[in-house]
Amino acid sequence: MTAGAGVIRLGTRRSALAQAQSGHVAAALERVSGHPVELVPITSEGDTNRASLSEIGGQGVFATALRDALRRGECDFLVHSLKDLPTQVPDGLVIAATPVRADARDVAITRDGTPLHELKSGSAIGTGSPRRIAQVHVRNPRLRTTDLRGNVDSRLQRVATGELDGVILAAAGLSRLGGPVSDGAAPDRAVLGELKAEQLGLAEWPTAPGQGALAVETIAEAPAELLAALAALDDEATRIAVTAERAVLEGLDSGCQAPMAAHAVLEGGDLRVRAVVYAPQDGWRIGLDVTESLRPASVEAPGAAEGYIHPNGSGNGADSADGADPIHAARRIGLSVAHRLLERGAADLLPRP
Repeated sequence: MTAGAGVIRLGTRRSALAQAQSGHVAAALERVSGHPVELVPITSEGDTNRASLSEIGGQGVFATALRDALRRGECDFLVHSLKDLPTQVPDGLVIAATPVRADARDVAITRDGTPLHELKSGSAIGTGSPRRIAQVHVRNPRLRTTDLRGNVDSRLQRVATGELDGVILAAAGLSRLGGPVSDGAAPDRAVLGELKAEQLGLAEWPTAPGQGALAVETIAEAPAELLAALAALDDEATRIAVTAERAVLEGLDSGCQAPMAAHAVLEGGDLRVRAVVYAPQDGWRIGLDVTESLRPASVEAPGAAEGYIHPNGSGNGADSADGADPIHAARRIGLSVAHRLLERGAADLLPRP
């Protein structure tokens, strides 16, 4: 917090989506802390470099400038889209909270609502994500994909004008911009206009590790008052799930632009993890769907939950019924899934960082 004023400064990218999701966190923190929260817009390389993310190295491209500003004291904490963050948290920083995750699904946006699998041969689908490109080819091999950058409005405009036949977007982004995409509900016309959204179910179309979740990051030596206020925003079920998902990515050692998907959900005391690695174009894929207990294993993964603040400041597992730290357990499960995918040949489908 800035000295004396009591204002908490939140560093955020300048895009409408980034500021919208930061605004949600700011409002929640104001309620918890009783202090006003001020947005500090920061320009990242990902906002200025219009090359394909796969060319400029998507891993961390949206985070580096924000983290530099945080270290320089220009803001007190950051809000990131978790799926954009590298799996390793830099020294001196911590992910202080992961608020309740929004809708983790992708949606396909078209002019008339034709499902992806029914679009005619040669239809152009915009996406710059290697995962989404591979999934489009699995869903409908007759389609062609074209690289796509820019904000949500510009992407939707390219569909509306007929330049593209469809785009793939994250449901959470549309929701945070004011167009909820939930079961039985259509996105707000203020966001989509006359365009139509097809909801892509997670069972057949799993999404990027951490998709729909936010990461609230600050310096490890932040004031205790700020750390406590940020910790109050944390949702343990979300944190457990995204820890497992990001551990899959870490174990595959391929970076956040890899053609892979991982989605985890907490079911009672068990964690279910679905993970898939895709070949770039030919529809080949290797996947796993496993459910494991969060009870302690005989051997824990080294460095588990590194970069995370444990609930109530504890790292000894006091927050779980059986005495085990569920974050350590989730990371162990995610790394195990990655190992099993590699044993099945996933390394042959992955680019090396």
